[in-house]
Amino acid sequence: MKKSYLFQLLGLLSIVLMVSCSDNTKVYQNVDEMIAELTPSVDMISVEELHTWLDTGIVLLVDVREANEFNPGFIPGSVNIPRGLVEFKIAKDQFWEDQFLYPPLKEETIILICKKGHRSIMTVEAINKLGFKNVKVLDGGFKKWELSYPLEQEKNLDQVHDGGGEVGGC
Repeated sequence: MKKSYLFQLLGLLSIVLMVSCSDNTKVYQNVDEMIAELTPSVDMISVEELHTWLDTGIVLLVDVREANEFNPGFIPGSVNIPRGLVEFKIAKDQFWEDQFLYPPLKEETIILICKKGHRSIMTVEAINKLGFKNVKVLDGGFKKWELSYPLEQEKNLDQVHDGGGEVGGC
């Protein structure tokens, strides 16, 4: 009788071990499918809301586009940290010192901007994992801002636009 219980217990432990060790990583067919799954969990802010925020107070804008996309036009006051470098720079005091800004507090509102919003959506999780609690994405990205407020953008004319083409697929 004891052997029967022992074998049942070993069988049960084997099943638990197999289930817990199985690869639960979801594989997406394409990036659009990934974006569609991530979007509902992301706090979005409209360009109109952002415009109001900029008129009434200070907010941290992080543009995650590549420099060749950022320099030809960006929302006033935004800081450029390309998506591939966000995890390395967002919490580094030296980076913010070089920008002549204070490092963001973990509870501070951070608004992510990219061309259309997709890279920003994929960046939220990484920033949240670093302890930042109030991260939002500009719905429609810089393109929507540019269409809504064409006269309210800055350009870095010292930087030559290298025509690097589409970056990041969005």
